[in-house]
Amino acid sequence: MRTVPGAATGIVPRVQAGEVKLGWREWGRGDVTVVFIHGNLASKDWIELAAPLFPTGLRVVAIDWRGCGDSDRPKPAADYSNYSMQQHAGDMLAALDTLDIGYCHLATHSTGGIIAARMLLMQPHRFGRVLALDPVTPLGMAFNADQIGLFREMMASKELTRTIMATAASSLFVPESMAPHAVPRFREGLAEIQALFDRIIDQTFGVSEGIWIGTPVNLTRERESRELERRMPELRHPHLVLWGEWDGWIPPADLRTMAAAMPDCRLVVVPGIGHSMNLEKPALYAGYFGAWFGGLPA
Repeated sequence: MRTVPGAATGIVPRVQAGEVKLGWREWGRGDVTVVFIHGNLASKDWIELAAPLFPTGLRVVAIDWRGCGDSDRPKPAADYSNYSMQQHAGDMLAALDTLDIGYCHLATHSTGGIIAARMLLMQPHRFGRVLALDPVTPLGMAFNADQIGLFREMMASKELTRTIMATAASSLFVPESMAPHAVPRFREGLAEIQALFDRIIDQTFGVSEGIWIGTPVNLTRERESRELERRMPELRHPHLVLWGEWDGWIPPADLRTMAAAMPDCRLVVVPGIGHSMNLEKPALYAGYFGAWFGGLPA
């Protein structure tokens, strides 16, 4: 199975996407390509424990947003418009052009879901199936001033960031350690996952302010404009939406609205999992991934 490009040399591969270069990784070899779009404050690395478990015959490509991971970090515009969901979608489409990926399927996590929705609407002919893990739906999300202020506080505090990010992978932690004013403590026997989580927290402190603040600002604009909400019936690509029953980030009512409005969308509630099955239960995520994408015709 092919691994990370450039791994032998230590050089992180980057792809030109319009005005920016984006970090990317790939796993596997085959005629069926799946592109992974990560969530906010995240990176392509969020599937690295699951990817080796994906079925053979799939090529999986993961691309960092602008401002995240190994990608360029353009200075944010005053209104964060150059970090909008539309901008991220345009970046991804440009990266696919450069990588010569004319047709693929999509796997998304969290805010990657609404970025993918914009990609699907911009170039619908280019995509097949979508596996959406705990997605931000086309309805967007609303963040008030206090919540955006919390993101600013997180920018200055690794301890606070770790505590908040732990809520995005809640099943990994001892339940009582998730109480207010407690320090999240990993359950026993999760050394490999804990190592990745700790690296992810370190990565978070390298992201642009356009991500920290621009993402909640732009998701709120999506919620208020209702543009994508009105266009959900146009999203005809087959969607499998997975929602962890312990996910405190994505409102299940939004997912039900999405599933009802889109022509080919199935919602599955997964017990005992939080917002990030790709981190919390990599083998389980790989199982859903394989069942959805494995065996597709080239």
